[in-house]
Amino acid sequence: MKLNQSIFLAIICRLITGVMLSCLCITPSAAEQTSSAVLLANVYQHGMDVSQFLVSEKFDGVRAVWNGNTFHTRTGRVIHAPSWFIKGLPATPLDGELWLARGKFEALSGAVLKDIPLDEEWRGISYLVFELPNATGTFQARAKRIVEIVNLANLPQLKAVAQFRIKDETALNAKLKQIVAQGGEGLMLHKADAPYTTGRSDALLKLKLRYDAEAKVLAYIAGRGKYTGQLGALEVETPEGIRFKLGTGFSDAQRANPPKIGSTVTYSYLDKTKRGKPKFASFMRVRNE
Repeated sequence: MKLNQSIFLAIICRLITGVMLSCLCITPSAAEQTSSAVLLANVYQHGMDVSQFLVSEKFDGVRAVWNGNTFHTRTGRVIHAPSWFIKGLPATPLDGELWLARGKFEALSGAVLKDIPLDEEWRGISYLVFELPNATGTFQARAKRIVEIVNLANLPQLKAVAQFRIKDETALNAKLKQIVAQGGEGLMLHKADAPYTTGRSDALLKLKLRYDAEAKVLAYIAGRGKYTGQLGALEVETPEGIRFKLGTGFSDAQRANPPKIGSTVTYSYLDKTKRGKPKFASFMRVRNE
């Protein structure tokens, strides 16, 4: 009996040890392995010294980080590009936007976020590169290096985002109006002497006639009048904890089938109140990455 008890205890100890070792050997998911921090923009403020920045168009594409083998979104989701699209891309890590054309975001995101890519949907898509992850030197030096890398690869789908200088705020606003009139979204300003960094930083600024941000869907507010029985507005909350109602910008189809509770939506706005609530907020899309 004592022998049987000893054997039983030994078996239990071995089982417990095995479980502990297996827990210690858990490997991260594919998304966790590829996810990396990226540089995120703050909003340009009136009166900043524009001459200290390199300026480029703000492209409304899907942010994509190339790790030398695959694309993934800034949240770590793998982007399944066709083999012909990634063939010949450099081994150097790149950061940029997958982009189709101005005003074509919905068609673009529908194409690039499929688990099984369709060749015909990827025709015409470009990878616009604007940063070199973890590279040394100033942004001005990195921008020059990007052009060299793109030229050496010589692929029609790989392009360097054009960076240019603007002398003052008057010229900046004129350029913004020109880009928007042509169907563009806005401008990006990257501090020319900034080293590579990640997270939200004043090293990178965005300038738009309207701004955009994200919020989490908390609840539905029933519609009235012609929207009776449909969505009237979403109650949403920003990452800073600001709650507000988002009631414009929805199509009839979206009001009949609104974004899921707990999902993240992107909205645009003109300005903010002193308490941080967005003014004239309008729904843009559900974040699907």
